[in-house]
Amino acid sequence: MNPGTNPNNPKKIGLAMSGGGIRGVAHLGIMQALVDRGIQFSRLSGTSAGAIAAAFFAQGFSPKETLDIISQAHLFKLLRPSFGHTGLLSILNVEHLLKEYFPGNSFAKLKIPITITAVDLGEGKLVYFNEGDLCKCLLASCCLPGLFRPIIMNEHMYVDGGILNNFPVEPLIGECDFIIGSSCNHLSAVTEIGSFAQMVDRAAMLAINRNVEAHKSMCDVLIEPQGLGNYGIFDTKYAEEIFWLGYEEGLKTIKGNTVMQGILPGIQKPKE
Repeated sequence: MNPGTNPNNPKKIGLAMSGGGIRGVAHLGIMQALVDRGIQFSRLSGTSAGAIAAAFFAQGFSPKETLDIISQAHLFKLLRPSFGHTGLLSILNVEHLLKEYFPGNSFAKLKIPITITAVDLGEGKLVYFNEGDLCKCLLASCCLPGLFRPIIMNEHMYVDGGILNNFPVEPLIGECDFIIGSSCNHLSAVTEIGSFAQMVDRAAMLAINRNVEAHKSMCDVLIEPQGLGNYGIFDTKYAEEIFWLGYEEGLKTIKGNTVMQGILPGIQKPKE
């Protein structure tokens, strides 16, 4: 697979992907559906799980290959206790695994430009990374404050970009002719909450989704599988199920969206 621009479709296509823990596997399904129908990307951006999906694709792995890597390597389970005062867990032990798949450990070594979102906790501001230590930037983007200790780079403390921007469309504006948004936190209505963890997770998603709504309008096409917010961010046993939910939603969007079919003449229509 050549992840660059499709010579039959000169439009520069960007894909922005939200954070969402294991729900971010839906991005892989969506990407697989788009690639299977002839769409190729010129630029990617992502927060947290969206950043992971962007980086693996830009490295040259197909979305399905990335799903297999995440499942076999237990990427979302490699957490070790770190009882410091700034957080309970550390994700630095994942760094060695990431370096196996990103041996160059550099944005410049990727086949497609990507932007990774994180938050400088000390300065209280959003940061967009597109150069430097790729693996550390990925870890920073996934670093949920209160659960994980901040990632330190150049004497700055970085945590999950979803705090300030869980759907980073802005890095694609002005760089791409057409922007596709992939959002993985859709919340269905519920009548009861089963546990304290579910309550905290849902409250966090409500806060994040409020931030996301404004960004959805920046996309030419939004792909958002329904009900993904019902999966917990660490429900790794549902990874493959979530992948195929994303895949089916991607196919449905391609088939039913006139904007996509009209503006992207190089797209291959799915078989009936």
